[in-house]
Parts: sequence; structure tokens; C-alpha cells
Amino acid sequence: MQLPPPPPPPRRGLFASLRSSFFTGLIVIAPIGITVWLIWSLFGWIDSWVLPLIPNAYNPAYLIRLYTGIEVDIRGIGVATFLIFTILVGWIAKGLIGRSLIRWAESLVLSIPVIRSLYSGLKQIVETVLQQGQQNFEKACLIEHPRKGVWAIAFISTTAKGEIARRHGPEEMVSVFMPTTPNPTSGFLLFLPRKDVIVLDMSVEDAAKLIISAGLVYPNGEGGVKVDPKGKLPEAAE
Repeated sequence: MQLPPPPPPPRRGLFASLRSSFFTGLIVIAPIGITVWLIWSLFGWIDSWVLPLIPNAYNPAYLIRLYTGIEVDIRGIGVATFLIFTILVGWIAKGLIGRSLIRWAESLVLSIPVIRSLYSGLKQIVETVLQQGQQNFEKACLIEHPRKGVWAIAFISTTAKGEIARRHGPEEMVSVFMPTTPNPTSGFLLFLPRKDVIVLDMSVEDAAKLIISAGLVYPNGEGGVKVDPKGKLPEAAE
């Protein structure tokens, strides 16, 4: 006996169609708009710090207002000035005279008790961050946290070294950074045995999206997490 064909799906009303189009447009516009807004706000924040330090004779916004009476907000002048000034300072610092001046200035700053501690700490932090260059996290991984049976996404930093490696014993340890949701810039630094870390196939960027979205956005539209069956970590660079 042949079954009758299924009934056609109900036609969507005008309101449902408009709502669907609205959300589709919002998905397209929102990331672009938020990105532009963040860049615009960042430029404005840098300009607010740099522009007051620029003499009026060299400030295009001031000159335009002086000769035309028109108030113009030219975003990016402070950013460009900051970049040029930083490059110039770096170029001077590479020379013999620049290095001598820097050593003299540092010796002067380090002779002041309170300023010495503040400057030394800030210098160490900046040098540590900048000297790492492009040495970012290379792998995303799964770790059991905060208890067995509960898994969290983390990022592999490096193999534990120094006192941490000596104190733990012969078993090899790795350091991982476990970010929080939805802000991945904060989190916890954990040291785990290498065998307890499962490497993921997904990239660090995809893992960050998964964390920021609280599990709503999976890499490449997949419905699950792909795990390296071997669970091996790349060997640390010597």
C-alpha cells in the first residue's frame, strides 16, 4: 500500500520571514560593527593620551581649527605619532650613544629606592612579554579539572623547567594555561604530568572561540571535539 505524500510544510508568515532576515543580517553586521567600534575606541584612547603632548604647531586638528574655525576629530594622529616616536627611540637605542644614555638614565632611576622597585618590576614584565615574540601557545589540550571526570580546555605552554621540574621528581611535567569563560585572558597556570594532557587537533584559535562562546561555537561547524588518539605532546625546543 502506497503511503500518501507528506503534507507540504506550512508557509512562513511575513513576520517570521522578517525576523529571520533580521537575525541573519545581525549575524553579518555585528562582528564587523564591533570590530570597527573597538578599533575606533582604541585609537581614541591612544589619541587622548598622546595628543596633549604634541605641540599645537604640529597638531593638524589644532591648525585646522585655528585657520578655519572648524572642529575636526582626526582619529589616528596620536597612534601615528606614538608609532613614529617609538621607532625613533628604538633606532636611537641601538646606537652607542643611545645605549650610553639609557644606561645612565637607568642608573639614575635605580638609585631612587621606591622608584627602583617599580621600574625593575615593570621592565622585567615588559621584556618577558616582548621577548617572547611570536612564541604563543602552539597546542590546545584537554585536562581533568577541577576533579576527575570533568574536562577543561587549556593551552600548552612549555615543558616544566628549573626548580619546578626538580621538585616534582623524574616524571616529566608540562605547564598549561587554563583560561576562563568568556574572558580567555584570565585563567590559571597549572603544572601537570605529560601523560595526563590530551592534545587536541583543533587550533588554538578554534579552542579560544569555543571557550569564549561557552561551548556554542565548535571548530568547522563540528558537533564535537576531535582528540589526538595518541595524546602526545610535541617535544619542547632545546
